Amino acid sequence: MKRYISIWVFVFFTVFALNAQSLCGVFAKKYAIGAAVSSWMLKNPAIDSLLRLHFSSLTPDNEMKPEVTEPQEGVFHWKGADEIVAFAQQNHMKVRGHCLVWHQQTPAWFFEDHGKTASKKVLYEHMKEHIFAEVGRYKGKVYAWDVVNEAVADEGANIYRESPWYKIAGKDYIAQAFRYAHEADPHAILFYNDYNVFMPAKRTKIYAMLKELLKEGVPVQGIGIQGHWSFYQPTEKELKETLQLFASLGLQIQITEMDVSAYHWENNERNMKSGEQIEWNDSIANVQAARYAMFFHVFNEFSKVITGVTFWGVTDNTSWLNNFPVRGRKNYPLLFDAQYREKPAFHAVINSQRQ
Repeated sequence: MKRYISIWVFVFFTVFALNAQSLCGVFAKKYAIGAAVSSWMLKNPAIDSLLRLHFSSLTPDNEMKPEVTEPQEGVFHWKGADEIVAFAQQNHMKVRGHCLVWHQQTPAWFFEDHGKTASKKVLYEHMKEHIFAEVGRYKGKVYAWDVVNEAVADEGANIYRESPWYKIAGKDYIAQAFRYAHEADPHAILFYNDYNVFMPAKRTKIYAMLKELLKEGVPVQGIGIQGHWSFYQPTEKELKETLQLFASLGLQIQITEMDVSAYHWENNERNMKSGEQIEWNDSIANVQAARYAMFFHVFNEFSKVITGVTFWGVTDNTSWLNNFPVRGRKNYPLLFDAQYREKPAFHAVINSQRQ
């Protein structure tokens, strides 16, 4: 009982807090501030309160992905996505759709035809049916879609990831997905979304792909840069160079999945034991705050082309990074801690706009 009383006390004081401390209020004239959520989070009164106060955009983190929305051909599950969209509408928030075409979290039936590998024609039929069903359902409610997610290879000379989509249809599946999404909702803003975009080799590939798509008249209108960053990467120089490069294409830019890990991604951390972890303290909190401050100073420099920044989660205790790449290892990547309190990083982000 005491726990629930404490949560409601938190909610009461948060709801009536000064709007000057609202993230989305502070950045309202620059870009939307979003959060990725699951429908179950909306039932937590503390998270509900944080969302209403601080965010002007929501992204379903998993509940619009193909394995959830259409686990079997023609069998649709919309409940979670519907709840998130309804919450957003009730609170005058935008919704970003994530994601339509991806090599992960996509059921095997997409790539099959009566037990055999699907032909390109059948694959496109599956793609079209799914995109028309999902985009059509949320037409006028979802303002932007991550149409294709992570299609570019991390390593090697080949631009494209050797995904099931690519193995059947080649690179053409990317353009086809954008065409179907545009046909399903001509007013939606359509994004290509990827991670490690700041790395020179990968961003060069993504740039070449997008430039070719635009030359062909494919209706791609933005690039989503996943902000799964850390205390170590990217540098300010890398981030600025990346934003300048994609701004030159005339595309909208959104930071779509922002969190700042306390761990270095390149230190073989997939092999670390869950107990081998950083213990949160004031010094680490200040390092994170400085990183967030740098990122947002750069975003503000590019506010003419950046139209949204979405955090991948709301509070540290619900972050996906507590289970990836090391399951059970605590991470502290967001602006609010496990007790729903503002961290130094929150104030660093707020102050980046005021300076």
